[in-house]
Amino acid sequence: MPVFEYHALDAKGKNIKGIVDADSEALARTKLRSQGRYPVSIAVSRSKRGKAGGHGIGLFERVKSEEISIMTRQLATLLGAGIPLVQCLDSLVAQTRNSILKKVIAQIKGSINEGNTLTTAFSEHPKLFSSIFINMVRAGEASGALDIVLERLADFAEKQEVLKGRLRAALVYPIFMAVIGSAILFILITYIVPNITQVFNEMDQVLPLPTLFLIGMSDFLKMYWWAFFIFLALVFFALRALIVRPSGRAFWDLFKLKVFIIGPVMQKVILARFSSTLGSLLESGVGLMTSMQIVRTLVNNVHVARVIDKAMEQIQKGQSMTDALSDSEWFPPMFVQMIAVGEQSGNLEVMLDKVAKAYEREVETAIMGMTSLIEPLMIAIMGMAVGFIVLSILLPIFEMNQMIH
Repeated sequence: MPVFEYHALDAKGKNIKGIVDADSEALARTKLRSQGRYPVSIAVSRSKRGKAGGHGIGLFERVKSEEISIMTRQLATLLGAGIPLVQCLDSLVAQTRNSILKKVIAQIKGSINEGNTLTTAFSEHPKLFSSIFINMVRAGEASGALDIVLERLADFAEKQEVLKGRLRAALVYPIFMAVIGSAILFILITYIVPNITQVFNEMDQVLPLPTLFLIGMSDFLKMYWWAFFIFLALVFFALRALIVRPSGRAFWDLFKLKVFIIGPVMQKVILARFSSTLGSLLESGVGLMTSMQIVRTLVNNVHVARVIDKAMEQIQKGQSMTDALSDSEWFPPMFVQMIAVGEQSGNLEVMLDKVAKAYEREVETAIMGMTSLIEPLMIAIMGMAVGFIVLSILLPIFEMNQMIH
């Protein structure tokens, strides 16, 4: 069923706009008039078909993940109350404020009216609904417990957003301090230092090496500051191009797991995401191999993905997941042991849920520890830089004082 965008006047003559689904433009106008709205203009929705037959989203059109989670939870609540699916989607269209999401929900409703399943309707919008979302909805429809699965899916999405939020919050302060500190050092070296060291240029004595280095760096930045920023931009884009290549991506993923302070946190985040995602999928009735394939994509790390590939091969041969995970340095013995207990007891999804909660707590602790280590480290680096500048300026003054005495 097509979706139309309209501009109309209400009974008080106020301009309003929105969307309406109908089989034709004439029926859309009739539907609006029955609601006390008098259409001024009406046209088929601007959403375009994607490569896979899905509806695309424009470059500047955005739907936040929080809005998807709220929509999912509302749909689960309405279905749990025994309301038919089409009426549930009608209610969501009325409640949703984001015009893009409102349009997508109307298109999903139209797809269901055409005889498609909810899974098929969601899969027509791959930019909004991930593979884990679609597979869990498919499992919910197959099991007849769609409302429970949608509730679980909303919980899962919210937990993932909380985890991402903690990481972003932990990194904001160090990045902000690094940018401000670098800006202060740049201004100090290019504008303040030349005024102080100008008197040294008029001296006939040999300046100390640190002072010569500081003056040279100051002159270079003052004359070629634009080249410095171009160099940084080139390095940034070169690194991005390198990461796109398989070898560069492998090196970058290994660096993230091994780097001081951040590495242990990233490893815990991957373990929390692995166990939480796999547990949610299995609990919703998604097959193990399909779940492993989805998790492989979500961990977003080449080295961990290789371990998952090996585990999938062993599972297909009739072996256990534990054997593959135990050979990897990225999965600690305690994690593997809990997975083994889950496999042996036949309650793998329950054990994965417990592991996820444990590692989410560890992530929170690790983030606090990382922040407490990064702050003094940055202060020490800034102190050393400022100390070098002060020492470079004071050394010639000390030498002049000794010559006078």
